[in-house]
This record gives sequence, C-alpha cells and structure tokens, in this order.
Amino acid sequence: MEAADYEVLSVREQLFHEKVRECIISILLFAVLYILCHIFLTRFKKPAEFTTVDDEDAVVNKIALELCTFTLAVALGAVLLLPFSLISNEVLFSLPRNYYIQWLNGSLIHGLWNLVFLFSNLSLIFLMPFAYFFTESEGFAGSRKGVLGRVYETVVMLMLLTLLVLGMVWVASAIVDNKASRESLYDLWEYYLPYLYSCISFLGVLLLLVCTPLGLARMFSVTGKLLVKPRLLEDLEEQLYCSAFEEAALTRRICNPTSCWLPLDMELLHRQVLALQTQRVLLEKRQKASAWQRNLGYPLAMLCLLVLTGLSVLIVAIHILELLIDEAAMPRGMQDPSLGQVSFSKLGSFGAVIQVVLIFYLMVSSVVGFYSSPLFQRLLPRWHDTAMTQIIGNCVCLLVLSSALPVFSRTLGLTRFDLLGDFGRFNWLGNFYIVFLYNAAFAGLTTLCLVKTFTAAVRAELIQAFGLDRLPLPVAGFPRSSRKTRHQ
Repeated sequence: MEAADYEVLSVREQLFHEKVRECIISILLFAVLYILCHIFLTRFKKPAEFTTVDDEDAVVNKIALELCTFTLAVALGAVLLLPFSLISNEVLFSLPRNYYIQWLNGSLIHGLWNLVFLFSNLSLIFLMPFAYFFTESEGFAGSRKGVLGRVYETVVMLMLLTLLVLGMVWVASAIVDNKASRESLYDLWEYYLPYLYSCISFLGVLLLLVCTPLGLARMFSVTGKLLVKPRLLEDLEEQLYCSAFEEAALTRRICNPTSCWLPLDMELLHRQVLALQTQRVLLEKRQKASAWQRNLGYPLAMLCLLVLTGLSVLIVAIHILELLIDEAAMPRGMQDPSLGQVSFSKLGSFGAVIQVVLIFYLMVSSVVGFYSSPLFQRLLPRWHDTAMTQIIGNCVCLLVLSSALPVFSRTLGLTRFDLLGDFGRFNWLGNFYIVFLYNAAFAGLTTLCLVKTFTAAVRAELIQAFGLDRLPLPVAGFPRSSRKTRHQ
C-alpha cells in the first residue's frame, strides 16, 4: 500500500473511532438519566398495581412503567440539552487544545440534539399513546385472554390514532401552505414529522408562556413553606399548639365514636390524624432549626429568587428593545456543528453560568406553575399513591414542557446559542410578530403575577406579624345600633 492509502485508512479509522466514542458517550448519558428516572418513578407508583393477583395486569403496568421511564429520561435530557451545550461551548472556547476534552466536540453536541429530537417524536407520537392504550385495553372480543391480545388491540388503536393525527396535521398544513402539504405527502420523514413536532412544540411554548409567570409568582410561597421563617414572620409554637390540639380532639373522637350523634367516617378521621401527625413532626423539625437557618437562610433564599426573577424580566425587556431596533436578534437555526469558536455571552464564562442558572430556574418555575394551575392540579403525583394513567399523563406533560424549553429560552433571548438540528427548522421562529408578541406577553404576564402576589403576600405577612388576623370580626349593624342607643 502507498502512503496515500495509509493516510486515507488512518482518516477512516479516526472517523470510525470518533463515531464509536460518540455512541458510547450518548449511551452512558442516557443510561444515567434512565436509572435516575426509574428511581424517581418507583417512589410515586402505586405498589398495589404491581403486586396484583392477576399477573397480566402487573406485567402490563411494568411495561407501561418502563415506557414512562424512557419518556421521562428524554424529558430530562431535553432540559439538560441547552445548558450542556452552553457549558461545552465555553469549555472548548477556553481550552481549545486540551487533550482531556477532545471527546467533547461539535459533532457530539449536534448528535445529542438530533437524538433528543428523535426520541421526543418517538415518545410523544408512539410510546406514550401505546402505554395508555395498553393499560386500558382488555383484548378483542372472542380472542384469548393474555398480554398478546392486549398488544393486538393496542397496536390497532395506535394505528387509527396515528392516521387521525397525521390527517389532521396534513389538513392544517394544507390550509397554511398548499405546496408544503404536497411535499409532506412525498417526504414523510424530512417534512411531515418535523412539522408535527413543530406544532407540538408551539403548544408547549404557549403552555410555558402561561405556566412560567404563574410559577415565578408561586416560587416565593413554595420556598417559604420549605424554609424556616424568622420568628417575626412565623410563630411555630402557636402552630404546634394548634396541631396538637386538633390531633387530640380527633383521637378522642376516634376512641369514643358513640359520644357524637352524627355518623362518623372512621377512615377519613384516621387519614386526618396521620396528616396532623406528619405536620406536627415537620413543625418540630423546623422549631429545632438553628438561628443561622432561621435568620439567614430564609432572607438569602428570598433575595436569590428576587434577583433571578428580576434578571429574567430585565433580559426579556432588553430582548424586546433589540427586536424593535434590529431584527437580527431573531432566533434562527445553526447548521454548523462546530463549537468553541466564539462565546455566546458578552460576560464570557460567567455570563454562560448565569444563562444556565436562569434556564434551570425558569424550567423549575414552569413546573411549579403547571402543577399550581387549576386545570392541572389533579395531575400532581402523590407519594406511593399515583395511578399508572396519571403517571403517563405527567410524563407526557413534562416532555412537552421540557422539549419546548430550548425554543422558549432562545425566543425570550435568555441565550444567544442558536438552536441545533431540527429544533432550528420551526417556521414560526422566523416570524417577527409572533416572537415580539410572545416576549411582550411574557413580560406583561410576569409583571402582573408578581405585583399581584407581592401585594397580597406583604399584606398578609403584615397582618399576621401585627396580630391583626386574631382580632374579632365586627358584627354587622352593631355600630348603628350603638349610635341609636346613644341618641336615645
């Protein structure tokens, strides 16, 4: 062999080893996410659904749980996608020739974006509908009972649902663009599925627009419940006394059920006693908190939340001004997989860390706002008491929210990192009016929710601090009667 052949062979071997290395890294990352999500879901599932007398139902629930674990792992990967890309870009920009980070390159990051996009489509369109129909199926009439009969019925239902959804999306694309609808018939993989995912992502971005401002306002009250407040704002001794008094009253009612002439629900009373005992134990732990936790932890946490929320609103306001001045600030897709050429923050690595923190903060706020909204409160999972269908619904909603997070962050201008892969092919991202109205609506809703929450919270805390909540309410008509008696 000549020297040129050896060079070609060495290049091929190098490309082969790079691909193998990328596959191994991707598999290891997804395996870690899968194990974490499996441990998380086993804490919320109903043990009775997996230890039933009927082995068929137990097998079906186990298969559905594994599909939910896969979907939740994809959702967690979608959340980590943009922060991981930002940190990787800063590492490559700061250490371009470091031997120990040669495995971290643009091809790996680009491949992760494509994998998350593919698995998100697979989970939303096929796996989660299959898991739901599989748990609800009983097999066709006249067929043998068993898991295989349920699989046949589920596959038929899934095919019908797929045809219905694809038909509806094709009609919608035909209304918007007739030429594009013709292309979608001939090219299913390159146009049809990305267009369907674009519609789902648009719904997720709208859901984030509603849930994130609500979550930003709710984060202060949620954090206040988790942390110990200073003694000026919270009287733990009074709460412990009230909890012990209610627990003693319920225990006395359970021990002497004949003392009350009304029929008593003993199961409800036992659950109330357990809830009060749990509340009392938590209050005792909070009472034993040190002075540092009480007087320093709560103010620092509130200050951090206030800074992060104000910084998010400030960045969105600046992005709105940039959109009005220059349309180059519009989000766009980046087809070049090379990273580490330039920093995506004017503050360098420190700015990238701030962007990552803001992205995680907004994601947590959106989840809090999602479960705080009246429409989705019933989906809130309970510890070891969540039905399988409820777990499926939670996984679908979390995947929709998390897969829309990169588009959401780029639309609001939280980062300058352009979307990679098929995430940058969404048509509505190039519409100036949609992006501008979205930013304006987010800033307005966030400001409204924060002003309403802060005014109500400050008023309630002041009333509680000065003891005005314990004052007796005035009786209607009493001042008038007193005036009449004085005149008489």
